[in-house]
Amino acid sequence: MEENSAFSVDKVEHYFQMMGEMALGFGTKLLLAIIVWIIGAWIIRRIVNLVDLAMTKKKVEVTLHQFLLSFINILFKAILIIIFASMIGVETASLIAMLGAAGLAVGLALQGSLANFAGGILILFFKPFKAGDVIDAQGYVGTVQEIQIFNTILRTLDNQRVIIPNGLLSNGCVKNLFIEKTRRVDMTFGISYGDDVLAAKAVLQEVMDADDRVLKEPCVDIFVSAHADSSVNFVVRPWVASENYWPVYFDTHERVKIAFDKAGITIPFPQRDVHIIEAK
Repeated sequence: MEENSAFSVDKVEHYFQMMGEMALGFGTKLLLAIIVWIIGAWIIRRIVNLVDLAMTKKKVEVTLHQFLLSFINILFKAILIIIFASMIGVETASLIAMLGAAGLAVGLALQGSLANFAGGILILFFKPFKAGDVIDAQGYVGTVQEIQIFNTILRTLDNQRVIIPNGLLSNGCVKNLFIEKTRRVDMTFGISYGDDVLAAKAVLQEVMDADDRVLKEPCVDIFVSAHADSSVNFVVRPWVASENYWPVYFDTHERVKIAFDKAGITIPFPQRDVHIIEAK
């Protein structure tokens, strides 16, 4: 009995020793993991702050700025969690595989939304247009009200609200109408075949010269553009500041009509002569 009792005490002492060694080993791993976590969290904060400072200096769009900061923070913290888990002995290979499979499934299910998401990132980063610009895209012309991560919101010229997915905008043609400081106003005016072409050209030149909004350089182009069915057509192309495009366009049409009337120049309209032949 004494031998059995001594054997049992030895086994208990051995188990306690093993547990102590395991606890010491795990404690050492845990302590190192905590130190790595503290240092990693500090490094992540530094990286996020540096990126924040760089994007602030570059005047990155606010929406993209906030998104990138959140994305970088989450990405590095996820990596730090995996490193921490592996240091304390957690098997991370299966966890990473599960996250990868889940990410693939979500990506396939949301591929349309992901395309819009990627399009929003490209628009916010490369800035083909910004809030306040007037664009022509996907059959709509309007002012950009807001660029979101998934959609861009336009306000059309007749005050309608249009929401366009960013995937379409990033992969399609977008015309930014007033991003340049100057624009050419293309207009066409017709006179009758019986009118004096040179006199009409002089009247058009006078109308252009009288408008202070028309730039002197480049000079105004005034040419005969076509011999149409019922008129001789002039093309008139003045250059103006972008904000004066529509005022000059509409005012010029009114002024040309008044000037043609004063000069006795006719603006023709389509006519058809009908000849009636009496049957014999």
